[in-house]
Amino acid sequence: MSYKKLTQLQPRMIIGTKQTLKAMMKGDVEEVYVAKDADQQITNKVVEEAKRLQIPYVIVDSKKRLGKACQIEVGASTVAIKRR
Repeated sequence: MSYKKLTQLQPRMIIGTKQTLKAMMKGDVEEVYVAKDADQQITNKVVEEAKRLQIPYVIVDSKKRLGKACQIEVGASTVAIKRR
């Protein structure tokens, strides 16, 4: 996964598990990114919901790098990309 690609989608990002799940339920998400090193008890909910709603998801290696790609100073467990 290219973090550079994700950085280019900055205006359409939804950062955080709660916000991601909420947007998924509304049908506002076209793709989800999940950090492999995040707490699986948290991220499994997002992955299961993505599967149920047939939303493509990508597992990335680091929540720290995911957060950096989102231009935040902390790690991000999940990030969603809003539909256009």
